Amino acid sequence: MEGSPRLGPKGLIKKHEFVRILIQCLYSIGYEKSASCLELESGISCKSDDFQLLESLISSGNWDGCVDTLNAIKDLTDDTRAAALFLVFKQCLLEYLSCGDDKLAVAILQKEVSALQVDRDKVHNLARSILSWKEVEQSKIDDNAVRELRKKLLQELEKWLPSPITLPEHRLEHLVETAVLSQIDSCMYHNLSDEVSLYADHSCSRDQIPTETVQILTEHKNEVWFVQFSNNGEYLASSSSDCTAIIWKVPEDGRVTLKHTLRSHHNPVSFVAWSPDDSKLLTCGNVEVLKLWDVETGTCKHTFGDPGFIVSSCAWFPDSKRLVCGSSDPEKGIYMWDCDGNELKAWRGMRMPKILDLAVTPDGQNLISIFSDKEIRILNVGTNAERVISEDHSITSLSISGDSKFFIVNLNSQEIHMWDVAGEWVKPLKYMGHKQSKYVIRSCFGGLNSTFIASGSENAQVYIWNRRNSRPIEVLRGHSMTVNCVSWNHRRPQMLASASDDHSIRIWGSSLSNKIQPRKLS
Repeated sequence: MEGSPRLGPKGLIKKHEFVRILIQCLYSIGYEKSASCLELESGISCKSDDFQLLESLISSGNWDGCVDTLNAIKDLTDDTRAAALFLVFKQCLLEYLSCGDDKLAVAILQKEVSALQVDRDKVHNLARSILSWKEVEQSKIDDNAVRELRKKLLQELEKWLPSPITLPEHRLEHLVETAVLSQIDSCMYHNLSDEVSLYADHSCSRDQIPTETVQILTEHKNEVWFVQFSNNGEYLASSSSDCTAIIWKVPEDGRVTLKHTLRSHHNPVSFVAWSPDDSKLLTCGNVEVLKLWDVETGTCKHTFGDPGFIVSSCAWFPDSKRLVCGSSDPEKGIYMWDCDGNELKAWRGMRMPKILDLAVTPDGQNLISIFSDKEIRILNVGTNAERVISEDHSITSLSISGDSKFFIVNLNSQEIHMWDVAGEWVKPLKYMGHKQSKYVIRSCFGGLNSTFIASGSENAQVYIWNRRNSRPIEVLRGHSMTVNCVSWNHRRPQMLASASDDHSIRIWGSSLSNKIQPRKLS
């Protein structure tokens, strides 16, 4: 209605439309009496005049009237009008056939339905259904069945006809959900899985993300190069230039305790990778072999490769039975092994230069690798289709989001770039503010729905970004030397770990979750 009064402080809401969708909502959630009373008091019906007329004509079986009404409705596109008429003719034919009026049914099919601009397959399928009806169906459809079929026709027409003739289903709920999602999207600190209340505008404080040091782990005797939480969030693994890796236990109270120290490498341990079921851990020695450990016992189960095989990184497939590793030796490429060391597949040769980092998407569909310093290769494992992305600056590390849709790479140009795995983006999203020019710095996704990105930095700080913002929302201070790697706990969105050249690992938590002084574990 053009002259309808407006609601809201900005006058953007038409009163007539608001009341109408309110009535629709009351009906849909079961408050039929309240909806009927509101219709009576406001003089506004949930259903438009055109649809009420259609409802009356269909209920009485007045098919000519239905056709005339649909043809008379203005502002319908030709496709929508044809689709609605097809539904009406389909019901009409069914009822004529049920009454034994085959000639009239065939006449309507030939003259009316055939003239509609609809998919020819739909017309042919309808013709075939008429033939099968004549061959199989002998009894007349009873009145109850006819009423149900007409009711179903009205429901289908409601979906096809546009507003304001009909209202989209659950319109008020959709509008409210859209408003809530908009508030969540604009909240830079949103990290809560709890439901958002409608009673107040939504806004999270910085207390929802890890910003305070709650524990310092000092068991390593030299620089800590890598740290990663297990998939279930119950363990933490770290590796160091002291030639060891450590498995830490993360109990319910969040206080990390040492579980196993893994001593078998002769060189610094540069990388670790948890199996998806968290029962096994891979460790990569720097210019050394790859080792497989049993998490529960802390024993080495297998050593992959030979002394001449230089491992740069490793990753698991979702079944926890297959693993891949990349080599910084251009002649070695990428190997896929089972847990017993049997080679299942290999990618090597001229097209496989040295691999700097690699990862498998959690869904197991893509193998992403960093090679030739500045190039990203995305290989579909099932189809062998591949795509290459070239960056302008050297890439040092790679991390994939938990939903397998995105990945981030750290560049020595002091930027982090986020790309989509599907290849729909022409340009990456960029994040900056941290310091990186000389060393390998690793970043990660984290928080609720991987909303955040965290990264180490050469200035001894940890940086946190909301994925929608290129500038950091938090800078965490505490380390005294380069922060090499960070890891966000998948199951505890308010827990973050960072590994540093200052020989320590810091556990970060919410400023509200732990008010006591951070304590060291050594």
